Amino acid sequence: MIRVLGLFLVWLSVTAAGGYVETPTLADAVKANTLPPIAERLPTVPKVETFPDPGTEAGQHGGALNILMAKSKDVRQMVVYGYARLIGYNHALELEPDILEKYTVQEGRIFTFYLRPGHRWSDGHPLTSDDFRYWWEDMANNPELSPSGPPIAMVVDGQLPSVEFLDDYTIRYTWSKPNPSFIPVLAGARPMMIFAPKHYLKQFHPRYADPAKLEMLVTESKRRNWASLHNRKDNAYKNDNPKLPTLDPWRNTTKAPAERFVFKRNPYYHRVDENGRQLPYIDEVVMTLASSGLIPAKTGSGESDLQARYLRFANVSFLKQNEERNGFKTRLWRTGKGAELAIYPNMNHEDPGWRTLFRDVRFRRALSLAVNRHEINQVIYYGFALESGNGLLPASPLYNKEREHRWTQFDLEQAGSLLDDMGLKRDSDGVRLLPDGRRLEFIVETAGESTEQTDALELVHDSWLDLGVKIYSKPIQREVLRNRVFAGKTQMAIWFGLENGLATSDMSPAELAPTSQLQLQWSRWGQYFETKGKSGEPIDMELPQKLFDLRNQWRDEREDDGRRAVWQQMLDIWTDQVYTIGLASGVLQPVVATTRLQNLPNEGFYNWDPGAHFGCYRPDRFWLKP
Repeated sequence: MIRVLGLFLVWLSVTAAGGYVETPTLADAVKANTLPPIAERLPTVPKVETFPDPGTEAGQHGGALNILMAKSKDVRQMVVYGYARLIGYNHALELEPDILEKYTVQEGRIFTFYLRPGHRWSDGHPLTSDDFRYWWEDMANNPELSPSGPPIAMVVDGQLPSVEFLDDYTIRYTWSKPNPSFIPVLAGARPMMIFAPKHYLKQFHPRYADPAKLEMLVTESKRRNWASLHNRKDNAYKNDNPKLPTLDPWRNTTKAPAERFVFKRNPYYHRVDENGRQLPYIDEVVMTLASSGLIPAKTGSGESDLQARYLRFANVSFLKQNEERNGFKTRLWRTGKGAELAIYPNMNHEDPGWRTLFRDVRFRRALSLAVNRHEINQVIYYGFALESGNGLLPASPLYNKEREHRWTQFDLEQAGSLLDDMGLKRDSDGVRLLPDGRRLEFIVETAGESTEQTDALELVHDSWLDLGVKIYSKPIQREVLRNRVFAGKTQMAIWFGLENGLATSDMSPAELAPTSQLQLQWSRWGQYFETKGKSGEPIDMELPQKLFDLRNQWRDEREDDGRRAVWQQMLDIWTDQVYTIGLASGVLQPVVATTRLQNLPNEGFYNWDPGAHFGCYRPDRFWLKP
C-alpha cells in the first residue's frame, strides 16, 4: 500500500509539472504532426517506474541494443523480454498491475480488471474493453478459430466464467469456484492473451469483414480459409507479423525470412520513469541471426550487447578471458528450474513390460540412488551446481532441505537392494533382466541441443551399469523427441526439470500433477487433461491421480494457509515417488552485457516462468551510456 501511494505521488508530481519529456528520436515526427506529442500518447495514468534498488537509476533515451539469436522464430523472445503484461511479476516475484491500472479479486473467483484510460496500441488506436470482448466472443468461443474452446485456464470444473464488459475500461470475470491460476497465467513468460486488437483483426473475421474482400484476402494469402488466415495474422506471441499492433515496448518491423530483425520503440508505450521520460530508454533492439554454435564465440568478440540465450556454463572461462578486450562483463545468475538436467522414465510407454517397470517406485528410487550427483557437479559444473533432485530450490519459501534431498544420496548398495527386491536378477554380463527375460538395457533420448546432457549421461551410464542397468544415449531433434514420447515409443528422455523451482504457495502446483502433454514422464495423461478427454489416456495410477486431485484442491482453496498445505502434500508425494530423476540444479547461467548497459542486476535469477528471463527486471528500464 505504501509503495502504491508513493508511485501515485510521483505520478502527481510529474503530471502536475507538465513534466513529460519528449523522446528525442520521436521529436521530428511530433513536429511534423505525424505523431501526437507525448502527453497525448500516454495513458491518463501511465505506469510510473521508480529505481529504489541499489545500482539502478533513471536513465537517458537513445541507442540500439544488439542481441544474437539462432532462428527466425526467436523473434518471440522479444515478447518474453519486453514483458508487458496485464499483471506481471517484479524482480521479487510479487504480482502487480502493469497494462492494467488496477485489479481486484473477490473470494478468489471474481476478477475485475481496470484498464488505463487513454492507453493505445502501437498504431495509436485506443485499447478498450472491446478488445477483450473481441477475443472472448469472436476468437476464444468461435469453433472455427478455437476448436477446443477457450484455454484450459479459463475452465474451472468444466465451467467457463461469466464475462462482463462493464464499460470501456472495465472487465469482470466470474467463476462459481476460485480460479487462483488465472492471474499467474496472465503473468507468464508466454502469457494467456485474453485480448486482441479488434480494429486490425476484424478485417479477417466474417462477422465484420466484407465477404468479397475477405475471400480475396484468403486467396491472396494462400490460406485454407478465413480462420487459418486470422490465426496467421494474430500470432501475438510468435511476433512474426509486423503489422499486428502490440503493447510491447518494442515492435517488430521486419518480416521473415531475414537474417536481421529490427525492433523499434513503441511510441504509445504505457510506462514512464519518475522524471517523465517515456520508456523504453533504448530506441531499438537489433536481433541478428547466427548459428547457435557460433553465438558464444560471437558474444566473446563483443558482437552482442546482452546475451544469455545460447550461452552455457561451459562458455564462462572463454567469456571471462575476453571481457576487458571487448568491453563487456559476464555475470553469473542462478537458474530457477527445479533441475538443469532430469531423466524422465516414460510411464506411458507402449510396451507393457517397460511401462510396468517404469511405474514401479522401487525402480525409480534405485536409479536416483545410483546417480553420483557430486561427480556430475564436479566434472560438468566445477562444483558450482546444487546436488539435488528435481524439485524446489532453496530460494523458494516452500523449500524443505530434507524433503528435496530424498533418494538423492549416492548409494549403490541400497539401490541394488531395491532392484533385488523387485526380482531383477543379473545375467552373466552383470546386466539385470526383466521378468520376461529381456536385458535391462534401454535408450535415453536427448534433443541433441546440449553437450551437458550427453556428458552427464556418460557419467550416469557408468554408475547405472554398476547397478546392472545399461543405457545408451541417442540425440534426435526436439520435435521428433516429443512426438516419440507422445506416441509412447521413447523409453526415457533427458530434459530440463520443473520449470519453476522458485514457487510460492500462490503459484500453481500444476507441474507436479499430470496436466500437460509436455510432461515427458506421463505425457498421455497430460494430453487427456489438456484435450478434455478427447485424446490421450485417463490417469490409471493412485498417486498421480492424488496429485491431480490435490492440484484441484489447491485451486479451490481461498486462503494462503490452505494452498500452502496442499503444496506441501504434493511435494511430499513428488519427492518420495521420484517421477523424474534430477541430476543437478541451480546451475550458473552466464549473462553477458556490454559495460555501457545500465540497470541490469549484477546478481539475479535466470528463469523462464516465473521470470521471463530478463522480463522481470524490466528491460525497458535498461539504458546505454553514450
